[in-house]
Amino acid sequence: MFVHKCKLFKNSKFNIHPNTLFKLTTKKAIKEYFETTASRRLIWKKRNSFYHKSLEKYFSFSIPEGSRVLEVGCGTGELLAAVKPAYGVGIDFSPTMIKIAAARYPSLNFRIQDIEDEYINETIAQSAEQFDYIILSDLLHLLWDVQKSLSHIRKFCHPSTRIIISNYNFLWEPVLKFGERIGLKQRSFNSNWLSYKDIVNLLELEGFKVITATQKLLIPKYIPLLNLIFNKILVNLPIINDLGLVTIMTARIENYERNDYTVSIIIPAQNEMGNIKNAILRTPSFGISQEFIFVEGRSSDGTYEEMLRVRSEFPDINIQVLKQSGKGKGDAVRAGFDASTGAILMILDADLTTPAEDLPKFYDAIANGKGEFINGCRLVYPMEKQAMRFLNLLANKFFGLFFSYLLGQRLKDTLCGTKVLFKKDYEKIKANRAYFGNFDPFGDFDLLFGAAKLNLNMVEVLVRYKDRQYGSTQISRFKHGLILLRMSLFGAKKLKFK
Repeated sequence: MFVHKCKLFKNSKFNIHPNTLFKLTTKKAIKEYFETTASRRLIWKKRNSFYHKSLEKYFSFSIPEGSRVLEVGCGTGELLAAVKPAYGVGIDFSPTMIKIAAARYPSLNFRIQDIEDEYINETIAQSAEQFDYIILSDLLHLLWDVQKSLSHIRKFCHPSTRIIISNYNFLWEPVLKFGERIGLKQRSFNSNWLSYKDIVNLLELEGFKVITATQKLLIPKYIPLLNLIFNKILVNLPIINDLGLVTIMTARIENYERNDYTVSIIIPAQNEMGNIKNAILRTPSFGISQEFIFVEGRSSDGTYEEMLRVRSEFPDINIQVLKQSGKGKGDAVRAGFDASTGAILMILDADLTTPAEDLPKFYDAIANGKGEFINGCRLVYPMEKQAMRFLNLLANKFFGLFFSYLLGQRLKDTLCGTKVLFKKDYEKIKANRAYFGNFDPFGDFDLLFGAAKLNLNMVEVLVRYKDRQYGSTQISRFKHGLILLRMSLFGAKKLKFK
């Protein structure tokens, strides 16, 4: 662990004289400090239970129960236990910490290991253990060599692994030192001065990409009314958010290795008879294989019969035709996803205002590892004259700005119907749908909120929005606009102001 200088404290029980500390390996001295203070760890955690319980809440929100989780620098194991892993491993270089953790949480696996030691590469290679989530909580500011540690952590990662980091905001350094002096916080060594940009840079050097970052806690002690005002409301607002005590970051491995996949293209349709055949004819060939899944929803113009006719006309193309049992586009999309067999799921609106010819761009983005949730963006290129009415355009721009703030990732056009993701990630969204409930008749926000909760990396592909060639829009600007606004506020409550 790296420090600018070492301090000894009056209540420490070092067996090394203070004057000899700098003659020894500094890291060795720090290891002894943590080993010596391990027995009092639980006492200090109890004194600052609100802070630690808050961290447990933040990590539990991002880590679905039943995941494979590794915590580096696990201490006495409370945080690892709080996220309820199906398989949990905690490593720490303090034998006493590991002994306490193992006694308290026998269902978890605790090991005496130092993430910075070179031998850990061999240990990981031999065990071939990889995890869905890796926790680095209040750790980076203490490490001797942060970059080396991140390099070693890569060995625990598969392509979808999420690294979740909490690190304190260095603006709080004077406040924390004062808290140590008056006995509100356990005294510690001086820390690495790591800004948010420093951490991003170190992650990028070792091949990680930051997906989301936010700051939490304006008051680290529980004071009922102030906690509601400062820690649930104000800290989530722009500018004020920069003053939060704790930075929570999520990162993933940058993976540019090209892979090819099977593809399922889901086409929900109501009164779109004149567009069904064009959806097939205008879609280019890409991927290992393609299947088209038409989902019809109570049409009055013969759309369902046209779907059956087109399937018969193209026997060499894998085409499924479904009738949805429920109502709304969201229900139709979910029915299509459930019936799909492809590794990649795509939504193509049957009005073809987002051109089918652009689907290879979406495929390339996800197949090349540029993103995990690919969203269409219609708001950059000039539109054809009747493609989107002015009020619709304003609403789309508003929702884009609001969602970029809400999701912590840049999204300019949340309402574009063309969305692409891996089926394995959709299955995770589906498994976690109970958190949000069945709130979205359109399907766009259901996928966006679910992807945000899983910290999927969102990327936008630019498309040229076209006039529809058949039929008329089924969107009611004011009625549906109010529904979208209500769902946005619901999402803010569940994602931001939780």
